[in-house]
Amino acid sequence: MSWQAEVDDLNRRREAALRMGTPERIKRQKDNGRLTVRERLDGLLDPDSLHEIGGLSGSAEYDEAGELVSFQASSFIFGRARLNGREITVGAHDFTISASNAGDVGLRKHFMQERMAHDLRLPVIRMIDGAGGSVSTIEKIGRTYVPDIPGWHNVLANLSQVPVVALGLGVIAGYPAALLVASHYSVMVRENSHMFMGGPPVVARLGEVVTKEELGGADLQARAGAIDDVVDSEEEAFERARRFLSYLPDSVHEVAPRTTPTDDPNRRDPWLIEAIPRDRRKVYDVRRILRSLVDEGSLFEMGRAYGGAVVTALARLDGWPVAVMASDPRIYGGGWNAATSQKVTRFVDMATAFHLPVVNLVDIPGFVIGREAEMAGTIRHGCRAMASVYQSDAPWCTILMRKSFGVAGSAHTNHSRVQYRYAWPSGDWGSMPLEGGIEAAYRAEIASADDPAAKLAEIEARLNKLRSPLRTAEAFMVEDIIDPRETRPILCAFANTVAKLRTPGASSFGLRP
Repeated sequence: MSWQAEVDDLNRRREAALRMGTPERIKRQKDNGRLTVRERLDGLLDPDSLHEIGGLSGSAEYDEAGELVSFQASSFIFGRARLNGREITVGAHDFTISASNAGDVGLRKHFMQERMAHDLRLPVIRMIDGAGGSVSTIEKIGRTYVPDIPGWHNVLANLSQVPVVALGLGVIAGYPAALLVASHYSVMVRENSHMFMGGPPVVARLGEVVTKEELGGADLQARAGAIDDVVDSEEEAFERARRFLSYLPDSVHEVAPRTTPTDDPNRRDPWLIEAIPRDRRKVYDVRRILRSLVDEGSLFEMGRAYGGAVVTALARLDGWPVAVMASDPRIYGGGWNAATSQKVTRFVDMATAFHLPVVNLVDIPGFVIGREAEMAGTIRHGCRAMASVYQSDAPWCTILMRKSFGVAGSAHTNHSRVQYRYAWPSGDWGSMPLEGGIEAAYRAEIASADDPAAKLAEIEARLNKLRSPLRTAEAFMVEDIIDPRETRPILCAFANTVAKLRTPGASSFGLRP
C-alpha cells in the first residue's frame, strides 16, 4: 500500500505552518510597520536556502475520530540557511502566533538552534520579536515555577565559539531582551523596536508612567550601550547583519578569509599631512582619517552612540579583515570614561576571539577626571580595558596620532610584545599633558616669582622644546615616526605580514555579554 495519505497529511500541516497566525494578527503586524516572520526570513537569507527544522511542531486540534481539524505552528522558526553563500543558523519569533516566547515547544527549538550552532560551528542570527514569560502561564499550567533557563549555557558558550548577531525587530522584553544583548552585534529598528526588562504596564505599578519609546526606544538603548546600532528599517538591519558577518570566520576554529583587494595598498592621501591641527586644543574628524587609511568602502562602525571617545569598527586592509579602534577628540578630548572603557573591553575581546588583527589610532589625554568619573568607577573599568589589551593575542598595530598620557594612554598596546608602533609628527605624550600639569609641578617656583604669569610662560616654553616626539625616538622609546601619508601602506604591509600569525582555536578566556 502507498503512504500517500500520510504524505498528504504532512503537506497540509506544512501549508498550515506557512500561513503563520490569523489574518487579523498578520494585518496588525503589517499595520505596525513590521514584516511577518516569513518575509523577514526571505529578506535576510539567500533565496530558497532555508532548511527549516521542527516545522511540524505546534498545536493541533483533532475531532472525535482522531482526524486533524486544525494545526497551528509554534511561534519559533529555526534552521540552517545560507547568507551570502555561507551556511548559518537562523531563528525567528512569529509575533502573529504568540507575543510570548515562553512556550515549551518554542524554547526547545531555540535551545536546539543555539546547540546546533555551537556543535556545527556555524554563525547565529536571532530575529527577535516577542516577550518572555507571562503571568497568564500560571493558569495554563496550574502552578508557579522557579525560573530557570536550561539552554543559557549554550547561549553563553556561543559567544566564545561563533559569531552571534541579534536583530531586535519588535517589542522585546524579559528573556528575549537578554538574547538581544548576549551577542557580538545587535541592532534595533528606530520607532518600531522597543526593549525593556519590564514594559510600561509593569513599570507603572512602581509609579513611573512612561511610553514604550521613553522606556526602551532603540536610540535610548544604543546610548545606554545595551545594543550596538540603530537602523531605520528591517531591510537595513538585514544588510547590517550581512556586512558584520562578512568580516568574521564561521567560528573561532577558523580565520576570516581575505577578499579580493580592490584598493591600492600604496595609496597615499595628501591631505593626511594636515589632518591633525597644530593647535592641540583643536579637534578633527577621525572617521575621515579612518576612511582614508582602510580599504575604500570597508569601514563598518559599531556602537557609535556609546562610549564615543573611541570609535570601534571592522574594516579591511588590502582585503584582510581587521578590527579598528580610533580616538575621537570630539568626545572628552579622547579621554576614557567608564562607558568608553567598557566599549573597548568588549570590542578587544571580540577581536581576540575571532583572531582579527587590531589597528589602534591613538589620541588619549588620559582617563576622564572629576567626581562624576570617580562615582562611575572609571578606574576599575579602565583597568579592565587595559587587561583586555594585555590578554589579547591578536596581532596589534598602533598609530600614535597625537596624545598618549597617563594610565589610559599606556593602554594603547601590550608593551610586553614586539611592537608594531608608529607615531605621527604630531605625537605628544608623557605622564600628563603639560597644559594643566605645569601649575602643579612648578607651583612653588611660579608662586614665588615676581611675575607668576611670565614665569609660567617661561617654564612652558622651556618644556615645549623637550616635547618633540623626535627626542623620544632618539631614545628608542617609540619605534618610528612617519609621515602620516605613509600610514596606509604601512598598515597594509602589517596586515599582510601578520596574516600567517592568526591561529585558529578558542581563546584562553570566555566572552561575556
